[in-house]
Amino acid sequence: MSAPLMPGIRSQMIETPRLRTHVLAAGPEGGTPVVLIHGNVSSARFFEETLLALPAGFQGIAPDLRGFGASETKPVDARRGLRDFADDLHALLTALGLSGDRKPHLLGWSMGGGVVMQYVIDHPENVASLTLSDPVSPFGFGGTKDAAGTLCWPDGAGSGGGTANPDYVKRLAAGDRSDESPTSPRTVLNSFYFKPPFRAAPEREEVYVDEILRMVVGDGNYPGETATSPNWPGVRPGSTGINNAMAAGNCNLSAFATIAPRPDVLWIRGADDQIVSDTSALDFGTLGQLGFVPGWPGAEVFPSQPMVTQMRHVLDQYAGAGGRYDEVVIADCGHSPHIEKPAVFRARVFAFLAQGAAAQQGAHVTAPGDWEVRHG
Repeated sequence: MSAPLMPGIRSQMIETPRLRTHVLAAGPEGGTPVVLIHGNVSSARFFEETLLALPAGFQGIAPDLRGFGASETKPVDARRGLRDFADDLHALLTALGLSGDRKPHLLGWSMGGGVVMQYVIDHPENVASLTLSDPVSPFGFGGTKDAAGTLCWPDGAGSGGGTANPDYVKRLAAGDRSDESPTSPRTVLNSFYFKPPFRAAPEREEVYVDEILRMVVGDGNYPGETATSPNWPGVRPGSTGINNAMAAGNCNLSAFATIAPRPDVLWIRGADDQIVSDTSALDFGTLGQLGFVPGWPGAEVFPSQPMVTQMRHVLDQYAGAGGRYDEVVIADCGHSPHIEKPAVFRARVFAFLAQGAAAQQGAHVTAPGDWEVRHG
């Protein structure tokens, strides 16, 4: 690590049968566990401030996923969707004794939201509550249309490792720290993770860039192998790597709607998220419509993936089966509300953790204009 951890953050390496996992923690050991799972092209260090701010009595635990931060790297089998990550998480929580009377509260950001959804699908009895922060669609990233996640093409073309910007991947592999190109990691951080003109404090921005550049780049990790397709835009999901694990056809978390028991869910997101959106700036349907990718076959064949609508569709089904969820939309905020709007984010998430679902039904808005709440 190029910069020391913030005071109060503990670092530990946990050996499990699956993976040597690096974990950050804060708060009292033995406290109510809150496990925070980071997104793609990031690490647990993006949660340092959140860990330190947790209410008294809560223990925050934030692991680095395989291939990220200081954790061991192993190839990701994308044919299992996000289950490699979810199985790693299960092994870690088992090693930490987080089950039974110490069921953890889970919080997943971006891709981490998909990881915790997969974990809950597989282990619904072992989750106290679930917070989804700007989560990836339950049908992955790219290559699907309509609320039910119908594939645009039978082979999932338009998603997967081959959709990553090659210059961005090259700059990641080279450790580029500049801000002179729209495809440099620093520029992408400030243009897409956050809603411009927001920028993190200089010392934190350096930490975030450091952690982005620690990620393992290659066919087994980020972005994953490229596979070609006769269908527009010419690439389809491969069998290994992170972007392929989130690709159309490989990632399908719709089974979340039918799990039992059903932990209460808080879905919290930035109103101006450019990454996870019904008109995502990184989705090939959007890019084709705007003319950035030639040969777009039109909105009937390949529209922008309605990512937010798809999540709401699955959570509405969850509510219809007896589950409960709240959707919280934070105004003037991008993809990272825990960093961009920490006071609003913490107020809503910490209330959810502390009060439980029954209390949540009656006390939602405490700062008018900061968020909008919808119920499921």
